[in-house]
Amino acid sequence: MSLSMGACPHAWRHHLQHRGHMWATSPAFRRQLFLLRSLAPTCAHGGRASSSSLQVHAMSAAAGPVYEADAEAVVRRITPPLDRARHKGQAGKIAVIGGCREYTGAPYFAAISALKVGADLSHVFCTKDAATVIKSYSPELIVHPILEESYSVKDDERESVSSSILAEIAKWMERFDCIVVGPGLGRDTFLMDCVSNIMRHARQANIPTVVDGDGLFLVTNNIGLVEDNPLAILTPNVYEYKRLVQKVLNCEVNEENASEQLTALCQKIGGVTIMRKGKADLISDGKKVTQVSTFGSPRRCGGQGDILSGSVAVFSSWARHFLLSNEQTTEKSVNPMVLGCIAGSLLLRKAASLAFEKNKRSTVTTDIIEFLGQSLEDISPAGR
Repeated sequence: MSLSMGACPHAWRHHLQHRGHMWATSPAFRRQLFLLRSLAPTCAHGGRASSSSLQVHAMSAAAGPVYEADAEAVVRRITPPLDRARHKGQAGKIAVIGGCREYTGAPYFAAISALKVGADLSHVFCTKDAATVIKSYSPELIVHPILEESYSVKDDERESVSSSILAEIAKWMERFDCIVVGPGLGRDTFLMDCVSNIMRHARQANIPTVVDGDGLFLVTNNIGLVEDNPLAILTPNVYEYKRLVQKVLNCEVNEENASEQLTALCQKIGGVTIMRKGKADLISDGKKVTQVSTFGSPRRCGGQGDILSGSVAVFSSWARHFLLSNEQTTEKSVNPMVLGCIAGSLLLRKAASLAFEKNKRSTVTTDIIEFLGQSLEDISPAGR
């Protein structure tokens, strides 16, 4: 059955409700619930944890079911143990594509958060103007000053410079478990074109891609960059989500049918995972909607989205490796990108809560980053 989205007509709503009911009662859905429950840690007496990984959260009938994730169970299950036999890189290699003259904090926050969560290596690909500044923030990051903005490239050199940038990043791409596109990227047209080529290359190499910040501006104006890509994750805030809905669904955000609209958005783009950030983070891959509503902090300092994107990148790569490495959970109906979003959302909220408890109104992003390690340790102890 094929329906045009148009301006979100009633016919599409009824179609989604029908599909949602069919999905909720299908063997595939029951199998996915079972598989997600299997992510819960085993209890001391040999049984499973008492709460399943997804629990039905009451919503209006029109909106369809939203499942509250047992996010702690997901974190515990997909976080790899610290094993003496492991070598550098096996816990994750993450790359952040972003950083320009005006914005150097965002790519740093995303990249250092990936390390604080537990990735072994974290790279930043940025412009030359941003590189020295980002390097000065931390010696832990591997910084590549290879991106260029329009002002530094002559018109007759654009094609050759763009090809050179892509060739340089291509040498590294297959080493990465996930890339983050957008933090501090800016909106320079030449830079955006270069990053579009990078995203296409990452897709060809089957590298999961988390899109945030200015990357979402790029994608909203070129949906083809993520269309039908099951390894793409979009993490829009309220304004970014509004623009995405207007562009893709040609209508306004409908809070009364939030889950239905999010499902429609994912299905229209095709296969992507979207985490709509808010009071409760809503996560969907077009099949169901999961939420993480753990309270974080009332302090809304800038940069928390960058922490989230770096954390989601790490957890998504861990979830993907976990599902590929465990025969009992290799069913395709379990989406590692969704699991990564669930885990990243919870960890940020836990860290923000601890940071606010200590610093109150003076809480800033760097305070939250410093609590990522403790938050993960509280959920999944290193010595387990």
